[in-house]
Amino acid sequence: MWKYFLRSLRVLPLGTRQMRAIEERRILDPDQINRALTRIAHEILERNAVAEDLVLVGLHTRGAPLARRLSQSIGEIEEPAPPVGSLDIGLYRDDISDGRRPLLHSTDIPVTVENRLVVLVDDVLYTGRTIRAAMDALTDFGRPRQVQLAVLVDRGHRELPIRADYVGKNVPTSLDEEVRVRVNEIDGIDEVMLSRRG
Repeated sequence: MWKYFLRSLRVLPLGTRQMRAIEERRILDPDQINRALTRIAHEILERNAVAEDLVLVGLHTRGAPLARRLSQSIGEIEEPAPPVGSLDIGLYRDDISDGRRPLLHSTDIPVTVENRLVVLVDDVLYTGRTIRAAMDALTDFGRPRQVQLAVLVDRGHRELPIRADYVGKNVPTSLDEEVRVRVNEIDGIDEVMLSRRG
């Protein structure tokens, strides 16, 4: 009888990932993500009266689909929709020297960035190191007139003096918390989750 009881509990060895409690809550649902992106689209147009030279560049992985959605929202407000590119920063990160091999994606920027207004788009702004790497990578494609930053979530804890120009939601976090953005194009669902390991 005991072996059936223990089997039903699925007792796992100590130290396995499943034994650590994870407290998780949703901080943005699909409608809230949509509203945040629509608001950012309006803010981009309000701040940049002439958007003819605007280019949106999304960072792999989840920044790229967010950039495409932002472009579509901007196009619905004021035609034409700005061109959208995607940028891989794998080789520009400052943490690749620790022996980890970067996961590389293709970079595709369909227009020149030379002397244009580029809005970098990412899912989460944290330490600022990803954005620093993105700016280094971007300059290999030309010298933009100006670079602005749009993020869906700003969670704080900056290590570099980088600030977002457009923020969907500010989420104060502790260092033991993690923000996970899921987008329908990659994950099959739109949501932002905040998790803490117990």
